[in-house]
Amino acid sequence: MKKLGLVGGMGPESTIPYYHDIVYGVQKRIGKNFFPNLVIESVNVFDILRLCDEQKYDKLTNYLIQAIQNLIASGADFIALSANTPHIVFDRLQEQSSVPLVSIVEATCNEAIRLNKHKVGLLGTIFTMKEDFFKKPFYSSGIEIITPTAQEMEYINLKISSELELGIVKEETLQGFQKIIKRMQQEESIEAVILGCTELPLLLNDEVSPIPCLDTMKIHIQLLIDLIIE
Repeated sequence: MKKLGLVGGMGPESTIPYYHDIVYGVQKRIGKNFFPNLVIESVNVFDILRLCDEQKYDKLTNYLIQAIQNLIASGADFIALSANTPHIVFDRLQEQSSVPLVSIVEATCNEAIRLNKHKVGLLGTIFTMKEDFFKKPFYSSGIEIITPTAQEMEYINLKISSELELGIVKEETLQGFQKIIKRMQQEESIEAVILGCTELPLLLNDEVSPIPCLDTMKIHIQLLIDLIIE
């Protein structure tokens, strides 16, 4: 089996389900008392967000490549970033990594294609919603990406950074997100909504969302399980 290296801490609340669901997911697939060998390098999500906000992408790349190199030194056969936002420099990281990186963006795009979705909404940090790095593979595949209004983006970004990154889940915040998704469905005719931040599943899922969710973390985890076993 292959050894996964996971860049975690972006933030801790999403790193925990990554670890739990991967090790138990592999065990379930193997069908016996077995847990996979994997390694986690935890970084500081607030440094990631600050460097993105300052558009210091060279420094962000250097910061993350150090984490990747530590994972490679620990024997990782392939590596994943446990967050969407740092994929803003994914191509740069892949160029500098001696082992493959597994993109959460590509995995989500492939799932949208499999589900035959043509128009989807995108929620995430302000960087994920505004920049093109997440949207490119969808556009290339003929899938339209719809983002919230500028005011809605600011609200979503604030709630992610000040609540969800810290594991704080509020009913009033859920209602605010539900209102945004419902508006996008009614006015933009989106067929599903991408949970483009790995903390968003703390708040949203198919049971409480007005429309189906494409949970990037869950999609990514399933692919990583496949690759470990492969």
